[in-house]
Amino acid sequence: MNDLLKELCLINSISGDESAVREVIISKIKDFCKYKVDPLGNLICFCKGRKTSDKKLMICAHMDEVGFIVTGIRPDGTLAFDMVGGVDASVTIGRQVTVGKNHLHGVVGATAVHNLSKEQREKFPEMKSLYIDIGADNSEDAEKYISLGDCIYFDSEFTESGNHIKSKAIDDRAGCAMMIRLIQEQPEYDTYFVFNVQEEIGLRGSRVSAFSVQPDFAIVLEATTASDIDGVSGNKKVCSLGDGAVVSFMDRSTVYDKELYKLAFEIARENNLPCQTKTMIAGGNDAGAIHVSGKGIRTIAVSVPCRYLHSASCVISPEDFENSYVLVRNLAERIHKL
Repeated sequence: MNDLLKELCLINSISGDESAVREVIISKIKDFCKYKVDPLGNLICFCKGRKTSDKKLMICAHMDEVGFIVTGIRPDGTLAFDMVGGVDASVTIGRQVTVGKNHLHGVVGATAVHNLSKEQREKFPEMKSLYIDIGADNSEDAEKYISLGDCIYFDSEFTESGNHIKSKAIDDRAGCAMMIRLIQEQPEYDTYFVFNVQEEIGLRGSRVSAFSVQPDFAIVLEATTASDIDGVSGNKKVCSLGDGAVVSFMDRSTVYDKELYKLAFEIARENNLPCQTKTMIAGGNDAGAIHVSGKGIRTIAVSVPCRYLHSASCVISPEDFENSYVLVRNLAERIHKL
């Protein structure tokens, strides 16, 4: 599954610009299920299982990644830009980026330290103070290649080092990779698989797809923040690499179904799978829109723990990735027996 994850992560598809990753996903699942693309861009798939059930299950992940968008071209040829999704300025300065359909290479710049006041040096820079240098001589030169509204992506390699994988866009190409594998291996029961758009800017795709599918149960696949580094202790670690899949009881947008939460840990014990809970009520995912859709949907989220989320260098454990997949596969079967 690591090779599949690499292929997906290296595709540039920020929120609202998911067509590139969607086409690759379609090429991998088209022979295993029926699918359609809705007006917003969600990829909704129905996969016939070996058995039918009176319960309708939807498994979903989002295709989009965080990034940036061009908002202006300055007289010196550098670009003004803004965030698409939640990206902190501190993980942006000095990063290489790819800009627009011409795939121009640029670097995120900031005011040189010797030009900062004492007060400015003591504060984190704000995103509005940053710019992107594409090597243009002036605005007229930049306008030959760049238009307002062009997308900007982190330029990052996919690397496997020791027991870790590092890449951009692991949130949530990890979930997409798991779903592709589930589809290709054929689920035990009839299942809807949904690859959502625009999660990073407000759970927009999932609002539409959940209304369209109207499932009884939903499993949301994600990557979630791990803060298991030196100097962080107790529940502030949130979750840890190497401790298995993360099953949340609550985040900022969802209180998860308690029976499904209990079932996930029961399955983990039965199969000797490492499994952990998210120890802080923080963040959110497509579950926030899904569980309150229609008449209400019983929802659970299973996440891969990930350091440095929403950056060019997300880091996960391959073992956590595989164990999350095994947990989800078993959970998808057991839900139909509730």
